[in-house]
Amino acid sequence: MDAFEITTGYVGPVLPADWNITPTREIYIVRDNREAQRELTTVSWGLIAPWSEDAQSALRSQSQAINARTETVHEKPTFRNAFTSRRCLIPASGYYEWATEMGPYAPKQPFFIHGDGLIAFAGIWDRWRSPDGSYQESAAIITRPAVEFLATVHHRMPTFLPHDRWDAWLDPALNKVDEIRGLMDLAEPALGLSAYPVSSRVNSTANNGSQLIAPIELGEPETLF
Repeated sequence: MDAFEITTGYVGPVLPADWNITPTREIYIVRDNREAQRELTTVSWGLIAPWSEDAQSALRSQSQAINARTETVHEKPTFRNAFTSRRCLIPASGYYEWATEMGPYAPKQPFFIHGDGLIAFAGIWDRWRSPDGSYQESAAIITRPAVEFLATVHHRMPTFLPHDRWDAWLDPALNKVDEIRGLMDLAEPALGLSAYPVSSRVNSTANNGSQLIAPIELGEPETLF
């Protein structure tokens, strides 16, 4: 709450520390509330398609919508309404990416990518009404083409927003697509990020704990950066 300058207090659930978050699990997001105040809340990861007819179809749609692309987020039916009026920041200490066969590392080698402190993914959120009348909130991370050293690991990366763009990004009154997309256009999209290889134990959702982000040594030809 200090890092994101939230002064409204917090009465929601305290999520346990999680080093291996999977789709549909609860995560924190930062957004503006109805009084235009910044708030912290929890939602499930993966945006529920607005037309989902029941809990089963909602869950299925979430697994297919954990990420939205910068190139098409304003056009895709699942994402476009949220993009114009329900944007959020998704805080994290880092994230995993798996090497592709296009880079210099063994395919599927996991890496942990992080900044000096908390990082903020650009995100969107929405509220789905179930047939029983209850509401479920969910969110997706916006991704972009990878740049600089991150492109040697994977061809995509989350879109990160610096502090000076948070207010505009969270403003629900900002609904012009070109202006919103302009907020994601950064001169140095990977500024302040670092990466190192980690154990393949992260590949199993049964594994969790801080040991998953412990660095490992790769063979000499694959030494990172």
